[in-house]
Amino acid sequence: MHLPEPIPPSVHDETFAGVTYHIRGELVPELQIDLGDVSVMFEHHVLLWKETQVGVELKKLPGAIKRKIAGLEFFVTKTVGPGRIAFSRDSPGQCVPLHLSQGEGLDVREHQFVAATDNLDYSFERIKGVQNMLLGGSGFFMDKFRATDGDALVWLHGHGNVFLVQLMEGEQIDVEAGAWLYKDPTVKLEAVTMGLKTGIFGGGGKLTWNRFTGPGRLAIQTLFIAPMEGIGSGAEAAGAGGIAGALIGGLARG
Repeated sequence: MHLPEPIPPSVHDETFAGVTYHIRGELVPELQIDLGDVSVMFEHHVLLWKETQVGVELKKLPGAIKRKIAGLEFFVTKTVGPGRIAFSRDSPGQCVPLHLSQGEGLDVREHQFVAATDNLDYSFERIKGVQNMLLGGSGFFMDKFRATDGDALVWLHGHGNVFLVQLMEGEQIDVEAGAWLYKDPTVKLEAVTMGLKTGIFGGGGKLTWNRFTGPGRLAIQTLFIAPMEGIGSGAEAAGAGGIAGALIGGLARG
């Protein structure tokens, strides 16, 4: 299997799908876009600055009620040029650009979308079972982007540094449960757990990771920030803190 390789953190004067963009800064990166005729949608709280002539308006996403129940955004903001606009998230990491040709898709971990060209299908899927092992819930949500109306661009925020691995047909890799950022739709995801025994007072816990099976690309982020606050059970600790969290969770239960 090819080893994960780092994605370059900076981009200068890159053009795709009718949009030119730049990614600058190493700690909390800035995504700067030169707006023209192509409209760009984004979550309102990631706006960093804009030229005064650049206007913004709300865009309603399909499935608003389901998105609201799921705790996801059902309105995003969109803008069109001419002018420049910039975005950033309040977290150290990398801004990762994804170029999607007509017909291509992308599966993204929830709450890591920054911006995208407005010609995408932007939906979500509830992944049942995995979150039960991670954060004690009934599932987590995965953003799904599809380039159905020509070439398109998606920009994501990866916490920490981001590495990319290309999995061949049938190749597998186990990834810490909070560490994946995005994958190709052809890459399969399943949760795997392993019981841990500390040998101290008979305590134990569970270590949970995600197993990905190729073919396709998988991006791994080195820092995991949980979308939900608080850690309770040993399984939750395993999802948020790897082996150490599992051991602590087991000891806490006695």
